Amino acid sequence: MNAIDKFLKQDGTALSLRQKRLDILGSNIANAATPHFKARDIDFASAFKNALGGGDLVTTAANHIEVGGSAESADVKYRVPVSPSLDGNTVELHVEQLQFAENATHYEATLQFLSGRIQTLKSALKGE
Repeated sequence: MNAIDKFLKQDGTALSLRQKRLDILGSNIANAATPHFKARDIDFASAFKNALGGGDLVTTAANHIEVGGSAESADVKYRVPVSPSLDGNTVELHVEQLQFAENATHYEATLQFLSGRIQTLKSALKGE
């Protein structure tokens, strides 16, 4: 992995995971009235750690296969409802909307950090 990839990997991975989570939460909100729909989510912190190779395995040589996953490999789990509905739907709209808004804010912040890193790289390449 070259230096630029290492410099951008963390923000890029976070952005991918945030996007995946927005898709999942949006699906939960869209299916709030669907009988027997089960709300899903990902644990961002553990998915981020796994995607960056934060497990127990470590590469010790340049020709080793890189440790870590991707946003697509994040485990999607079912959310446990606080008060389940009678029709079997586990979506709690207020919880989903709150999670969606919080994740969207983090997505925007990550996008700003990534933009800043790219501007820093551009400045370094221009020699400013």
